[in-house]
Parts: sequence; C-alpha cells; structure tokens
Amino acid sequence: MSRTLSSRALLCALPFALVACATPVQPTEKPSAAPTILVPDESTPPKQPSQPVVSNARALSVAVPEFIRTTSAKYDIDAAYITSVMAKAQMREGIINAMSRPAEAKPWKDYRPIFITQQRISAGKAFLAKHRAALDKVEAQYGVPAEIIVAIIGVETSYGGNTGSYPVVDALYTLAFAYPRTNEPGRIERENNREQFFRDELAQLFAMGKENGFDVTTLKGSYAGAMGWGQFMPSSYRDYAVDGDGDGKVDLFNNLDDVFASVANYFVKKGGWKRGEPIVSRAVRAKGAAAFEPEGLEPRYTLEQLAARGYKPRTAPPGAGNATLLNLDGVNGPEYWLGYQNFYAITRYNISKHYAMAVYQLSEAIAGRENPLAAVPASGRPGA
Repeated sequence: MSRTLSSRALLCALPFALVACATPVQPTEKPSAAPTILVPDESTPPKQPSQPVVSNARALSVAVPEFIRTTSAKYDIDAAYITSVMAKAQMREGIINAMSRPAEAKPWKDYRPIFITQQRISAGKAFLAKHRAALDKVEAQYGVPAEIIVAIIGVETSYGGNTGSYPVVDALYTLAFAYPRTNEPGRIERENNREQFFRDELAQLFAMGKENGFDVTTLKGSYAGAMGWGQFMPSSYRDYAVDGDGDGKVDLFNNLDDVFASVANYFVKKGGWKRGEPIVSRAVRAKGAAAFEPEGLEPRYTLEQLAARGYKPRTAPPGAGNATLLNLDGVNGPEYWLGYQNFYAITRYNISKHYAMAVYQLSEAIAGRENPLAAVPASGRPGA
C-alpha cells in the first residue's frame, strides 16, 4: 500500500514537526481480542449508492496539520504538544492488515469456536466466583447480569490476559490517516466514515489524556485503539466510563471496580439495556416460510409480525417485547433466533450479531445454566 508506506516520510517532511520521525516498526504481536464497538457485521454485501460517492482520502501533508489545528481548538490542547506526539506516531502495516480481515466477517460456525471454548468458560466461572461481591453490587445498581459483564471481559481481553500491545496512538494514527480502502463503489462511503471515525477517536484520545491525566504515548491497546479490560475507545471512555469505587478516579486499566461499573453503564446508557428482560430466544421457521433478513439489528418487529412471516420463538421468554430475526450459519445448518432489546444493547458494544451471540452464549455457560446450545466439548468445537 504505497500511501501507507510513504506516509511516514510525508509526516517527517512537515515543517511543523518538532521531533524526528522514527523508522516504522512492523508489529510482530498478534492483535488483541475483538475491538470494541468498531467492526460492523460484514455478513451482507454492501449496498450500491444511488449517487456516486468519492473517496475523501487526502495526503498527510494536508490532513495532519488540519487535524492538529481542529483538535487543539476543540479541546483546548496545546498544538505544539499534539504535534510532538503525532511526529513520533508510527504507521503500522499490521494494523491495516488486521482491520482488513475482521473476525466478524466469518460465518457463525467459524466465528463461534473462537470465543466459545471450554477454557474460556472455565476461566469465566473462576473470574465470576472471585469477583462475585463486586459484580453483584454492579448488577444491583445497573440491572446488567454479572455473567454478561464477565463474558464481555472474557471475549474482549480473556479476563484481562490480553488488553492489547499496540501503542494506542499508533493504532488510531494509522486508521485515522490510512484506513484500508477497497475503492469499491458500494464501500467508499463506509470507508470514508470509518476513517473519519478513527480521526475523531484520535482527537478524543488527546482529550481523554487531558481529562484523566494520562500520558497518551504510554497507553497500549488493540489494533483498533480500544483500551483496558473492557476495551473502550477514547470516546466511550469519556462518555461512559465511571468511578466504580468512589476514589475520584476513572481507571479502566487497573481498577476492576471501575471496569465492571463502566461496562454496565455503557450497556444502559449507550445500549438501552432493560433490567430483567430477555436477550435472545431460539426461533422456529414454519414450513414454506420465505427467507427474511431484516436490515439492521434493532428489535423493530412484534412477535405477531414475525409469526406472520413464519418465525416464532421456540419458547416465548417472559417479558419479551419487540424483536428482530437473526439468521446464523450454524455448524449443523441454518439457525434462527429472535434478538430482543438486550441483544441489541450488546451489539452497541460491537456492531455484529456474531459478537453479541458469542457474548450471550458465553455468559450462559459461565452462569452454569443448562443450555445445550452453549455447551462446548473439551475440544472446543461447538456442541450439536
């Protein structure tokens, strides 16, 4: 990718650079677990735009000075400081490669075994038992079950074992100014939006550092720039992270009280989590029912509307409201599920039905509920 490989030279040539540029280092570390709230579900083909969309990619010599000016003005941060940090940031080809092949693009039968393993279930049960008192406190306050919080941490970072080894500045810098592009007409608009998203996250990283007293150059995270035990992006850190233990600080890197409360707060404030309501239920497709693939993941349909299309819950859960139909390519053939508001809330953490289903099934197994769909043999292969 010529734009990526030449980008460091362009930045080094900028007249406002305060620090000499280092040689780019190709990362050897593996990407951390699924990035937070970033990768959309790629299971459906992109839509063709009604009007041609043009790439908004610009040279670093133009884009970076503009970023420094706008970030400095918006968040009242010294432009010289932003410039010095940006001058030392590295473009990393490994980050671009990782973003180009998200796990969420895999079919469910291949995605599920990545996260639903006996080892992850056992570790989740141990983690829940160890932190039961703190998690119960958070569940009582926010209404988010303890096992869901644990499953999120298990999927994101293997219970804190892999919070990411990429410098967050490098990850966001790379994706903000060299987001991987296909130049396919149906994807240009999304690629424009994703690059702008990461550019905004990079700006918010500087704001987060200012507000929390962090040296942003020392922070490590995923290849997408997500941080801490719960893998929060900078904007999510600023908007949803909370002080769980009342010590006057918000620390999602070292303080589990803050981590638990912040994950739950995110579900409620961002996802609209409903206390005591169901997440998903297995559905049955009537013989002869037409295929139905709803657009988006919002629970827009009443159970009566879905039944009219030929899809009913195998057993309607108590408190079930509106739902959406989830079509999954299972190891034993098509699977049909109904996703309710709380399933949608999980997808706000990562916009993927596969991700949300993995979190749900892992949480069920961690909680020890009898659920053959969530049971996994010792080999790690999905159960029948």
